This record gives sequence, C-alpha cells and structure tokens, in this order.
Amino acid sequence: KTPIALIQGYAEGLKECINDDAESRDFYCEVIMDEAAKMNNMVKKLLTLNHLESGKDAIVFERFDLTKLVRSVVNSAELLADQKGAKILFDETESHYVWADEFKTEEVVTNYVSNALHHLDGEKIVEIKVQKQEDRVKVTVFNTGTPIPEADLPNLWNKFYKVDKARTREYGGSGIGLSIVKAIMEGMNQQYGVQNFDNGVEFWFTLDRK
Repeated sequence: KTPIALIQGYAEGLKECINDDAESRDFYCEVIMDEAAKMNNMVKKLLTLNHLESGKDAIVFERFDLTKLVRSVVNSAELLADQKGAKILFDETESHYVWADEFKTEEVVTNYVSNALHHLDGEKIVEIKVQKQEDRVKVTVFNTGTPIPEADLPNLWNKFYKVDKARTREYGGSGIGLSIVKAIMEGMNQQYGVQNFDNGVEFWFTLDRK
C-alpha cells in the first residue's frame, strides 16, 4: 500500500473506534505519523529532483575536501548502522580536494550510503573508498548483500523503478534518491554508476581534482 492509503485507512479506523484501548490507538497514531513522515520525505525529494531537472537549482562549483565531506556523512550514518547491526568502513585519512558543488555532492554520498544501509545482507558491511585517479577522484560505496539483476542495473536511475516487481519497496526506499544522484552528477558533467560483485553491490561517482 502507498503511504497515503495507509494514512487514510488508519485514520478511518481511529474515527470508527475500531480499537478502544489506548495502546491500540497509540499504535494507529504512530503508523499515521510514520507514514506521513515518509510522504513528507518523498515530496521533498520530488521537489529537489524537479528543481534539478528543470535547471532551477544551479550548480555552485567550489573547492573542498571530499574526504572530510564523506567522513561527515559516515558519522551521521553511524546510528542507523548500529541499529541495523552493520559496520561502516571508511579508512581514508588523506585530504582529496575536488572542484564541485559541495552541498549536492553531500546529497549524492548520503543517498549512496543510505541505499547501502537499507540493502545490507550477509556480513552487513558498508565499505567506502576515495580513490585518486589522474585528474579525478572516484568515490565508491559498497555493501554486502544480494547482487542486483543485471537487466535492472540501467534502470535503477529512473524514478520509482522497482528492481523486483513483486516487492512493495523500490531499491533505494522511495525510488527517487538515485534519480537525484543522476541529475546531480549529469549537472556537474561527471560520471556515476553501479557494479555487481559476488558478495554485494558497489555504487560510484567521480569528481574533478582541484
């Protein structure tokens, strides 16, 4: 069911007093609040994507330390990782300065890390690397788990695309996060992608060194 359908159903249940005890009422309210929060997050992402695709959200290039940015995202994700019994590995200590939009780059890293944490399996490890290339820096975010069917890989970047049509949840939660990644990276004329491994999946992107 969609968040709106769930909100409607549980609100109707409250109105009709399906459950008289306080514990059940609290549960109904919690479901409504949780689903409303999901809808709010989805709408925010859609607005972000709309601005990016329409060109209204201009790219602001600046020089910044990519390693520091990734470390900040990792620190923010540690609580969610702990809740999932997962481990985030990020051992890079060297500064890597790039020329890009810092705010939008943070959005990309956050989306990749969030995806990784939501699709963990096996050892439940997320490993992030920052690799220096000739004139670019490549960031990879790998998570242990089930590889994505090869036929689905090119379509992951499409809005609301479902890897498995039998599932109720799209890859990436709302199915919008990877579309935002695509719009941001193409707006900065940079490369991005995904690669399967026997024990998991790796998402990546590049930025110009500066």
